[in-house]
Amino acid sequence: MYNGAAGLGSHSEAMGVISDNIANVNTVGFRSSRANFSDVLGGMLAGSRTGAGSRIGSVQTMFNEGSLLGTGNATDLAISGNGFFMVSGAVNGIDGTYFSRAGQFQMDENGMLVNPAGLRVQGYGLDASGNPGSTLGDLQIDSGTLPPVATTSVGIDANLDAAQAVDPTPFDINDPGATSDYQTSATVYDSLGNAHQLTMFFKKLQDAPTGQWEVHVATAGADVDPAVAQDFTELGTGTLDFDTAGALSASSLGSVNVQWAGAAAAVINLDLGNATGAGGNGVDGITSYAGASAASFLEQDGSGTGELADFEIRPDGTVEGRYTNGETRSLGQVATATFANVEGLERQGNALFRATGESRDPLVGIPGTNGHGDIVAGTLEGSNVDLAQEFVTMIAVQRGFQSNSRSITTADEMLSELVNLKR
Repeated sequence: MYNGAAGLGSHSEAMGVISDNIANVNTVGFRSSRANFSDVLGGMLAGSRTGAGSRIGSVQTMFNEGSLLGTGNATDLAISGNGFFMVSGAVNGIDGTYFSRAGQFQMDENGMLVNPAGLRVQGYGLDASGNPGSTLGDLQIDSGTLPPVATTSVGIDANLDAAQAVDPTPFDINDPGATSDYQTSATVYDSLGNAHQLTMFFKKLQDAPTGQWEVHVATAGADVDPAVAQDFTELGTGTLDFDTAGALSASSLGSVNVQWAGAAAAVINLDLGNATGAGGNGVDGITSYAGASAASFLEQDGSGTGELADFEIRPDGTVEGRYTNGETRSLGQVATATFANVEGLERQGNALFRATGESRDPLVGIPGTNGHGDIVAGTLEGSNVDLAQEFVTMIAVQRGFQSNSRSITTADEMLSELVNLKR
């Protein structure tokens, strides 16, 4: 009878574990548990130890990966592979670092990435050069204004028509459109983030023995200090020489100096290509082939101020912000942790776990490296509960419970027969 009672208790506890699994079938990041039965030794019978029923020897957490559920929310994260997110804060009144596969994160009023309980996600902030550093801490996403970057270099890829006729009329900055053969402009920025147009006017000087063009660099007269009362003010001029194959053989224009109105003075380097006379190939910038004059590529290294428009979290955990000025910047990096013995983690509720001596210390690293799984943004990892398996196990436990209850009723009938012997 007592053995049966022990069996009833252990099967009842096992049913509680199964019920907890089923109750959390839709809990994000939940890890199912398994009740492991063990036998209990009782007294001696015929010189041998006899059993005294069963008990739950341990409840084992199953750490197999759950399915990924797409949400489209940028701060919803899942880990494809090994690892746990790290969150810091108080759980049940105890401050510490906890580990979870549940990536339901959001930004709080201070720009911190937090979980629904307010625990702060751990990661790497930015170092002095603006790249993710190596010091682990609360991950804060800076949503402030991106400061401007003054332009220091302008590059141009263009072709100047080799068949262009030579016009002896000299270039006139007061009438540049009529006294040049081709022009192109690039937007540049001063130290305050103000945009200016840097215009290059090209005029052919000669055809023989080789082609030669002159280039005049100008900007709006009102944009410089002191201001100039005309549409354009010239910043610099030079000549471009081309060989018989149309490649740039020499250039006398390197950089221009400009004092922007209300901003710092700037030196802007003009990259027109590597001339053959200086050891270059002469075709990676300005060329002079037969065909219409046209610019194929313009670039510059400056930018105006920008506001954070949105951000995405890449597979390596890097938080990449996109700004209204078209720039992208790293804002930090999510860290993950792995364990030598993941089954040694202690369950804390709310899909959180705590490291123990059995789990060993966490191995903190960058997602996608050294055995750490990749971050999948815009998704959540669902519960790893297998409903079909849980219902099969439930039937087995239920039958075990019924069988143990039957042994108790049988023992009761035996006792009843024993009492009836006196009648």
